[in-house]
Amino acid sequence: QVQLVESGGKWVLPGDSLTLSCTASGHGDNTWPTAWFRRTPGGGVREFVALITGGSGGKQYSDSVKDRFTISRDNAKSTVYLQMNNLKPDDTAVYYCAASGRYLVSRSEGVYDHWGQGTQVTVAS
Repeated sequence: QVQLVESGGKWVLPGDSLTLSCTASGHGDNTWPTAWFRRTPGGGVREFVALITGGSGGKQYSDSVKDRFTISRDNAKSTVYLQMNNLKPDDTAVYYCAASGRYLVSRSEGVYDHWGQGTQVTVAS
């Protein structure tokens, strides 16, 4: 059984920075591709935010967060981070991390078979 636990979400002001963490426990693999998704208020589907591969550490970002967000991982700590800078009200959402036990790298949430419970980020003045 694999568990992913997100943390770090909170209320921040526009322009602030925040770092989210996703820590894995259980019988997983620290090199699974891992992604961050988010669901905005009133949104139905989860929107892709960023992903990082396990081996080479290749990274992908959505256009809306590129140049503001940075994804990274510390395999020794079984943790993936999402550093978010210059936050905007449109970034308000529940952020989820997800890992692909099949080692698939994709922006589609369908390939991710392990999910955290989500952490709320609110950006407002």
